Amino acid sequence: MSSAAQAKTLDKNGAEITTVGFKRFGFDSEVPVDVLRSLYLRPHYVVPASKANAAEGKEEEEDKFSLYQSKSIYYPDSHSISYTTLSRFPPVKLMPPSERKRILVTGGAGFVGSHLVDRLMILGHDVTVIDNFFTGSKTTVSHWIGHPNFEMVRHDVVEPFMIECDQIYHLACPASPPHYQFNAVKTIKTSFMGTLNMLGLAKRTKARFLITSTSEVYGDPEVHPQHEDYWGHVNPIGPRACYDEGKRVAETLTYGFQRQDGVDVRVARIFNTYGPRMNPADGRVVSNFIVQALKGEDMTVYGDGKQTRSFQYIHDLVDGLIALMNSGESRPVNIGNGDEFTIGEFAELVREIVEKVQDEDGVKRSRRVKIIYKPMPTDDPQKRRPDTTRAKETLDWQPRWTVRMGLEEMVRYYKSKMEEGSL
Repeated sequence: MSSAAQAKTLDKNGAEITTVGFKRFGFDSEVPVDVLRSLYLRPHYVVPASKANAAEGKEEEEDKFSLYQSKSIYYPDSHSISYTTLSRFPPVKLMPPSERKRILVTGGAGFVGSHLVDRLMILGHDVTVIDNFFTGSKTTVSHWIGHPNFEMVRHDVVEPFMIECDQIYHLACPASPPHYQFNAVKTIKTSFMGTLNMLGLAKRTKARFLITSTSEVYGDPEVHPQHEDYWGHVNPIGPRACYDEGKRVAETLTYGFQRQDGVDVRVARIFNTYGPRMNPADGRVVSNFIVQALKGEDMTVYGDGKQTRSFQYIHDLVDGLIALMNSGESRPVNIGNGDEFTIGEFAELVREIVEKVQDEDGVKRSRRVKIIYKPMPTDDPQKRRPDTTRAKETLDWQPRWTVRMGLEEMVRYYKSKMEEGSL
């Protein structure tokens, strides 16, 4: 069994994390961590040709990491892949129809969306994903395609979409600077038109609507930490404005529908989040550092490394989103981790964890990677940290994963992607 399967995960208080989620607000979101890990902590096609030939005609003893995955065969000599359909789906809870919800997730093939989909599927709900694959990828949810409770639709939320549903998680929007700046007009259009269409759908179907907004609505804040009643300090014409102002107007629209049409709305303001399935081309600091360190390249820090960030792990965020959706809280809620790091300290931590994982897996390094400093990009906020008092009080939610534990999972994820040649 891989060292990833044996690794113990400890929370901030040193207690072992065996499940994520909780039973709260009449909605059970608790799932064993191992089941979720089996969906992302493995290469998509672990079976090399040599092993596949040996296994012909006899059942191999499998660990839980390889049970629920396709038996695709990778040929390293020709760098080619022979695909097959999934042999077995991960087990999902059998729910009585009265408790099973029809849930629409827009942007469900993205980084956050795919983890939310995994959780909702394992819990036994009917999940429909719509995504235009601008930044999302089919491989993040491919292990559910064909499942009777799952549907994947290629669709752009800028165009109206008709479906019957009980809950809408509206995540669709490119969220990293290289992606949202690639076509700034399209980003604003997605934020406004996409949210308008999904709110219209919620109004028609009487579904509850949750939009994932962002800490970017606070801009380069003058208040620390940022609480939900702070109005922000945003440059409306800068390079990041298409995203910042797009999300601000999406919130305006959301509360317009609440006041005018009585739509049941939830607004989650997400702070920096990291975890497996993050796009390595995102230009995000976490994925940049890990990929650079794994490849043995020097790690790039922009500015003097004194600017701070707070990072939350993806499982904590999904817990927060599900808790908010099923709670009675309709005001905006910050979902993030208050533990602050300077970017310089963070780079050193990533280097240390990459070295630990490489040592455990017997990987030899030719040299120790260095940390190098480059000039700072425009409008990059110096400081971002959530005040999560509201989430603690109204949702009884707070982050459980330490940055160290989350980073170790993410390093293992990227390492397995590199081994299968897809990174």
